[in-house]
Amino acid sequence: MSVRGVLQVHSAPPALCPHIEWAVAGILGVPVRLSWVDQPASPGTLRAELDWHGKPGVSAAITSALAAWSRLRFEVTEEASPGCDGIRYCYTPELGTFSGVTGANGDIMVGEDRLRAVIQLCGATSSPLETELSRLLGTAWDNELEPFRRAADGAPVRWLNATG
Repeated sequence: MSVRGVLQVHSAPPALCPHIEWAVAGILGVPVRLSWVDQPASPGTLRAELDWHGKPGVSAAITSALAAWSRLRFEVTEEASPGCDGIRYCYTPELGTFSGVTGANGDIMVGEDRLRAVIQLCGATSSPLETELSRLLGTAWDNELEPFRRAADGAPVRWLNATG
């Protein structure tokens, strides 16, 4: 079974770019050569995008590998496949990693058990419901990454297929 996904490296120091390519190539099992361009939202950094095909779970492996370099900002998405929900991972140096299950339109989907836990938490503490729901939806990550996403409008995208 094969799934599709997208890696968006929103900002990376130039010295890390070859290491990112090697890490992703090792996970996908195919050579990776990204088209790096300047990131206007963070002068002195570069950005790139990659559409990929691979086995379910590849997005988690990519996220784990790239999060080891704390100076990156990136997102990895994986489309839903039979038996697997879609997922989006976001990483920023300030916030760390966020993951959320995604619907067909890309919205974060929050399961009932997580909602029940938030309701219980808000009843037991003084934490406002809005604050806890924002955490579940990854609002802080979206707020931090949005300027980097906008700076990428019109950027080239490349497709790669993983083997195996």
